[in-house]
Amino acid sequence: MDYYQLTPEVIADALQSVDIVVDSGLMALNSYENRVYRFKSDTEKPMVVKFYRPQRWSVQQIQEEHDFLFASASKGVRVAVPIKREQASVFVYQGMQFAVWPAIAGRQLETDNLDQLEAFGEQVARLHQVGAGITLSCRPQIAAESYLMHARAMLQKKAQLPKALSTPFFKHLDAVIEKSCVLYHPKQQLTIHGDCHASNVLWNEGPWLLDFDDCRTGPAIQDLWMMLSGSRQDQLMQLDTLLAGYESVREFDNSELALIEPLRAMRIINYMAWLANRWTDPAFVRNFPWFNTEEYWQQQIGVLAEQRQNLDAEPLSLTSWN
Repeated sequence: MDYYQLTPEVIADALQSVDIVVDSGLMALNSYENRVYRFKSDTEKPMVVKFYRPQRWSVQQIQEEHDFLFASASKGVRVAVPIKREQASVFVYQGMQFAVWPAIAGRQLETDNLDQLEAFGEQVARLHQVGAGITLSCRPQIAAESYLMHARAMLQKKAQLPKALSTPFFKHLDAVIEKSCVLYHPKQQLTIHGDCHASNVLWNEGPWLLDFDDCRTGPAIQDLWMMLSGSRQDQLMQLDTLLAGYESVREFDNSELALIEPLRAMRIINYMAWLANRWTDPAFVRNFPWFNTEEYWQQQIGVLAEQRQNLDAEPLSLTSWN
């Protein structure tokens, strides 16, 4: 089966192999790393099927993600759990790994709504209560040096930088990598969502945490900092709200606030490397037409220069704010 050209017929056949019949509404959702489709089954229940990108995760790694979801749901965390057939939740059809979930209705979390942010912080804490008791043996851990040096190697190999921009780009990149490795030393790590931004949270009488594809071991702050935006004052207010919800359930170590900027650096650099690595996928060329242009790389030099300054700045501190 060709992952890059999944047809409705093949999708329907894969679902039929686990006794799920597509009735109507097969629609591709906004996902680039995997292929994700929403549909109505013959029971008229909306469902979502995800076909995992080949060679990204092993069956064992996907199963660890699912086991985390099952454990979290059993403790009342608002997560969708995949459907099981004969105790299995990871299915294989013609060599392609896939899983099926009930669709969750809702709207995207409003990051400027402090009530929603507080509820989100509480939900993340409940997730982390579960994650603190789970050890991942197959999934990776967030580690600055390996994350960043792998991304650098990928950019050097696959990014199509204009010759005139290559030297300044890698100069700024290396400065950010060096400083991030100095600053990133978490005291404690646990099983986390890993990619907890607003697009992966739906609001339906409370927050629902979705898309655990990047589930891994990391510090608690990784599942919180991506909700921060705006001026430093705005971010302090948002952080205060998030942690009010979080600490109603679980204690937060304030020393992790110093990890926000190195984690941001990792995200910036890995995003560039991810695009460069996936550039042969037609979906990426179609959806990211601005990538690999001279203007894009010029902008990234500016982004890296700004991030190097952010790494030198004093980390956010609620003590000084309050």
